[in-house]
Amino acid sequence: MKNENLINTAKIVSNVFTPFILSLMGVIILLTCSYLNLLPWQNKMLIIILVLGYTLVLPLTLIHLYRSYMEWGISKQTTKEERMIPYVISTLCYLCCFYHLCRIRTPHSIGSIIVAALLVMVTCSIINIWWKISIHSAAVGGATGAFMAYALIFNFNPVWWLCLIILISGFVGTSRLILRQHSLAQVVAGYVIGLIAAIAAILYL
Repeated sequence: MKNENLINTAKIVSNVFTPFILSLMGVIILLTCSYLNLLPWQNKMLIIILVLGYTLVLPLTLIHLYRSYMEWGISKQTTKEERMIPYVISTLCYLCCFYHLCRIRTPHSIGSIIVAALLVMVTCSIINIWWKISIHSAAVGGATGAFMAYALIFNFNPVWWLCLIILISGFVGTSRLILRQHSLAQVVAGYVIGLIAAIAAILYL
């Protein structure tokens, strides 16, 4: 019973902190906790709807349909080629999101979040050609890097935010290990890659 509860908890953590929701959370935080909260509410709602649609609803729906077609279960061991399709789907959805955000002249800070997510996905997809890596860990690593980068840009103290996101990162990484989806090396490598990629994208792109 204890093992079953542990596995169920790990599934919940993995599903709640799916890589796709972190970009939306970052955008919402920027729109409410930075100078961007001065934007008209119509503009903020449009940005949130675009990000929600292109980075969460659309990719999750398409990937779910693909997983159903391939008859994947939670413990299904997938090949490199099978894992590449979700990466391609996600990348195309995020590219569409970035394109539409540019079309409506969204502030650079918002677009940087999408660019950071794109860089993380592209990097992980390239590594996936040779070695399976944890995109969940890469996503929370990217969130950590984003907070660090925006702390420099907006000159605020990120300590409490970083404590929270690092705690969440631990939960996510542990859940992937419990579910036997990744090894410890794959979880750690994903986190480090996400951290570096997000900082580089936000500060230098």
